[in-house]
Amino acid sequence: MDLNQPAGENYANPRTCFFHVIFKAAALAFYILSALFFDSFVIIFVVTVLLAALDFWVVKNVSGRILVGLRWWNEINDLGESVWKFECLDQESLARMNKKDSWLFWWTLYLAAAAWIFLGIFSLIRFQADYLLVVGVCLSLSIANIVGFTKCRKDAKKQIQAFATQTIASRVSSTIQSAFSVV
Repeated sequence: MDLNQPAGENYANPRTCFFHVIFKAAALAFYILSALFFDSFVIIFVVTVLLAALDFWVVKNVSGRILVGLRWWNEINDLGESVWKFECLDQESLARMNKKDSWLFWWTLYLAAAAWIFLGIFSLIRFQADYLLVVGVCLSLSIANIVGFTKCRKDAKKQIQAFATQTIASRVSSTIQSAFSVV
């Protein structure tokens, strides 16, 4: 690895990485700095939740697909039960995913949730129930993505293991068949 390379060249998808991080940072920064500029709780609530919702959408529908090759969604079936749906790239495509992109995806996902938890504790200490509501909404969106992508990653690992087991079994079976057909 060339140490003279700009850091952005190490990422396979620098624009996606940028947008993956920018909405998280914008929501957190606006929430933290808004008290300096606005007296209206409504403005703080609406803008912060809007930025967190944009982050949720970008992570769920764009950066999750591009940076880690995963996609999830939740449906309600005819019986009224919640059903999780997972989608991942094939094994070969997953193996080609950029490690730095993946690292950025997972760490920022968890760090943003940790930051919202910290801000929630801070709101509790300061007895600001209204700001705790903002933190609760933003934390809920962050945790939904964490749960969705974690379940999706586990499902992808199960699919890869099942594929590997099936491939090995079919190779062993074909080898045994070819050995007996020679005799």
